[in-house]
Amino acid sequence: MQSAAFLIAVFEFVLLIFSLSFHECAHAWTASMLGDQTARLEGRITLNPMYHIDPVGTLLFPALMIFGPLLGLGMFGGMLVGWAKPTPVITRNFRKIVRDENLVTLAGPASNLLLVLASLAVLVVMSLAIPNGRTIVISSFFAALNPGGPVTPHPLVLLCTLAILINLSLFFFNLLPIPPLDGSHILRNLLPYNAVQVYDRLGGWIGYLLMIFVGGFILRLLLGPALAMVYFVLSHA
Repeated sequence: MQSAAFLIAVFEFVLLIFSLSFHECAHAWTASMLGDQTARLEGRITLNPMYHIDPVGTLLFPALMIFGPLLGLGMFGGMLVGWAKPTPVITRNFRKIVRDENLVTLAGPASNLLLVLASLAVLVVMSLAIPNGRTIVISSFFAALNPGGPVTPHPLVLLCTLAILINLSLFFFNLLPIPPLDGSHILRNLLPYNAVQVYDRLGGWIGYLLMIFVGGFILRLLLGPALAMVYFVLSHA
């Protein structure tokens, strides 16, 4: 059972790194389409994680969250999120600065939502295409979300379920208006000048603490209803 839990943790870690790379690639590609080639010239329009890795946000923090509970570090765990190296953007290269910056910002969370929908589509196709598909998919879906039970999840369902869980987490997490998350850029563009000066001071370690503790609490509130919607789709496929 411990080896199965470790295998799931490895799957989660690899999927998280891929999802973060996809997220940053989406930022870079959208910026390029809107006129800013900064990220393209730095090689950031790629799924190669070597171009996106942040040592803390992509490796250390996710490793503690994913592998910590397996090593007896119960204080860690429960947050399948992380962050990558920020995509460089020079907003003066945009034709409409505020609009285009917001589009580049939203491209990241939108890419995670796209991965959620793609994974869900695979599960729906499995439900319809294989014998007793709905039962297999739903039982494996719950087994993947609650490892350690008597049911061994189907490998493809396990992979898709973890992809859904991780990318829903990244989607909600990045939309939080806490610097340096994507949601903070959207909120910053809505604030008056004086409020922006105060808001910018929330960055640094204050932002990271808010991100981990406040963000983690909000994330847990949002994930439950979102996963319930996924289950509704699967049970009515």
